[in-house]
Amino acid sequence: MSLKGQAYVVGAFEHPTRHAVDKSLGQLHAEAALGALDDAGLSIEDVDGYFCAGDVPGWESPGIGPLSVVEYLGLKLRHLDTTESWGSAYINHVEHAARAIAAGKCRVALITQAGRPRAEKFSPEASHLLQAQTTAESQFELPYGPVVTNVYGMCAARHMYEHGTTSEQLAWIKVAASHHAQHNPNAVLPNVVTVEDVIESPIVATPLHRLDCCVISDGGGALVLAHPEVAKGLKRPLITPTGAGFTVKHLNGGYFDILASGAVQTGKEAFQQAGVRPSDIQYASLYDSFTITVLVQLENLGFCEPGQGGRFVADGGLISGVGKLPFNTDGGGLCNNHPGNRGGMTKLIEAVRQLRGEAHPAVQVPDCRLALAHGTGGQLGARHGSATLILERED
Repeated sequence: MSLKGQAYVVGAFEHPTRHAVDKSLGQLHAEAALGALDDAGLSIEDVDGYFCAGDVPGWESPGIGPLSVVEYLGLKLRHLDTTESWGSAYINHVEHAARAIAAGKCRVALITQAGRPRAEKFSPEASHLLQAQTTAESQFELPYGPVVTNVYGMCAARHMYEHGTTSEQLAWIKVAASHHAQHNPNAVLPNVVTVEDVIESPIVATPLHRLDCCVISDGGGALVLAHPEVAKGLKRPLITPTGAGFTVKHLNGGYFDILASGAVQTGKEAFQQAGVRPSDIQYASLYDSFTITVLVQLENLGFCEPGQGGRFVADGGLISGVGKLPFNTDGGGLCNNHPGNRGGMTKLIEAVRQLRGEAHPAVQVPDCRLALAHGTGGQLGARHGSATLILERED
């Protein structure tokens, strides 16, 4: 069933904090929820569907975390969805919410996300190793010391080996993000950087430099979707999902292509369902945990041919008003915000801003009517969830 017109995104809110030393995780979820509902012109009493992932407080006790947040927010629900796929979860939730609304399971759906890794002095390496000790694959992989940085470094090295991609080309992705972040007062890294700045920053995991990596930040965000009857009674632009795709990509016992993410499948599904092509997309929110993440998605989603990502992004190819495909005009995870180490929600929020014409004037895509958001939850080069969503503004 087509998603178009089944539900509308009526509220969106990104929490302004990037260092939540004075707020609990529950507070961040609640403040994001209230911000999105206020944006929509609705209240907590209107919500009868709630969607969340593993970032809610208390998730470590299975089933308790989501239920506790429902109580904390004072929600009176008819539908609850706790699908977890890390950073891609919230993009997947939009499809789930639209289908739940179409099926009559709820009329107003709330999606929240929040995290406090900066306040909690998060270490990517320590966190990954601790988690890896409890997974099914840990006995086979842990002896080799995989962490998020060196796994992405392997992806970048492979792309360079196969396609001649250069560090300078990868750096252009960070440069584009910084050109956008300079207009965002909440961005963690608001200063414009050059290609030279990126490649002269310290190596983190060969060939990735420090500035090839996303920020670690606190904060969160929320979206509200509503039934068409509700949405058309509100004074908000009509933004509808039109196509979606989701899959889990894994190592398949060693038989896999390290440069083929789940986006190969989810992009095809989303474009087919929406009835559009990559060339029709006016704005793209692409998961940017690292610069190589963006490059792989551009190729896998069909914005350019495999191996041509480096040429696609070079010389400002992703800068709004300059390049072929404006991306992450809030500065993205590379410069603005990567709350809770999960970037999917912020990708959705900026796509909604663009479609509403509410992005900063310096980066707003003129008459933006068709946008794409893609999330990668987990790790490229390993197991991850991929979600692609196409959004359209209706007159």
